[in-house]
Amino acid sequence: METKILLENGTNELEVLEFVVDGNSYGINVAKIREIIPYSPVTPVPNAHPSVEGIFMPRDAMITAIDLRNCLQRGQSQPGGLFIITSFNKLDIAFHVDTVIGIHRVSWVDIIKPGATVTTVEDGISTGIIKIDGKLIIILDFEKIITDINPETGLKVTEIDALGVRENSEVPILIAEDSSLLRKLIIDSLKKAGYENIIKAENGEEAWEYIVKCRDAGTLNKDVHLLITDIEMPLMDGHRLTKLVKSDDATKHIPVIIFSSLVNEEMKRKGEELGADAQLSKPEIGNLVKVIDSLLAR
Repeated sequence: METKILLENGTNELEVLEFVVDGNSYGINVAKIREIIPYSPVTPVPNAHPSVEGIFMPRDAMITAIDLRNCLQRGQSQPGGLFIITSFNKLDIAFHVDTVIGIHRVSWVDIIKPGATVTTVEDGISTGIIKIDGKLIIILDFEKIITDINPETGLKVTEIDALGVRENSEVPILIAEDSSLLRKLIIDSLKKAGYENIIKAENGEEAWEYIVKCRDAGTLNKDVHLLITDIEMPLMDGHRLTKLVKSDDATKHIPVIIFSSLVNEEMKRKGEELGADAQLSKPEIGNLVKVIDSLLAR
C-alpha cells in the first residue's frame, strides 16, 4: 500500500487509517500497512494465545491473524469484515477489523498523548488520540499488542549478553523514544553494553531542543556524540528530527541512528535521503550496539 506521504521528507506528518471495531474508531499509521483484504477463513492454531484467530495464506506466505476485538477486550470477532495486513519489526501480521473508514493526514503536533484516564504507560495499547471532525480516533500501539501476545517479537535484549564483557564508556548518547517502557529497555541494554552516559528525550522536539541548547552554549561536541531516534513520536517525529540535525552545519556531524519498527525498504530510502547514518529495526538491539561502536569509532 503506497501513499504520497512516503515520498516526502521531514514534513512531521503522517497518514492515519481510520477503522472500526465494535462501533469505535481506531487508527494505524499507514506506513505500517501492506494491504487491506476481505476477511477469509483461517486455520486455528492449537494452544495459541486467545487473541490469535489462526493462520492463512492469502498468497504464498503464511500470515497470523489477530482478533483485534479480543485484544481490545470486546469479545470475539465473527467471520466477516476485513484484514489489515501490516508489516513492521520484520513481521507480517493480519488484524481483523469490522470496517475501514478512510485515511487522514495529520501532523504529529496534533496527536494527543493519552493520559492516565485512558491508559497506563505499561498496560495501555494506545500511543495517541486525534480529533477529526469532532470525533476521537485512538491510535493503537500495534507493536505492544504483538509483544503482549508473543514477547519474543519484542526487543531481543538477550543479544546484549552475547556481546560479552565490555569496557564502560562515558560517551554522551542522546535517545529520542516516546514509549517509556521501550526507552527504559533500550537504555538498560545500552548501559549493560557499557554506554553509561545516556540522555533521554520523550520525542523529537525535546531532543532537538536539547541539541539546540548545547549548540548555542558551545558545548555540543562535549554533550552529544550520537543520536538514536524512533520514527513515530508525538510533537516531532524522527524523520523531522533527522532532517533538522543534518541540515544544520553546526549539528550535521552528529551520527544519527534511526531505530524503529518502521524500518522497511521504503522507509530506509527516506531515511537515507534525510541523511541518517544507520537505520535498524527495533528487535535488533544487539546490532544497535555494534552500529554505535562503529559510528563512534570513526
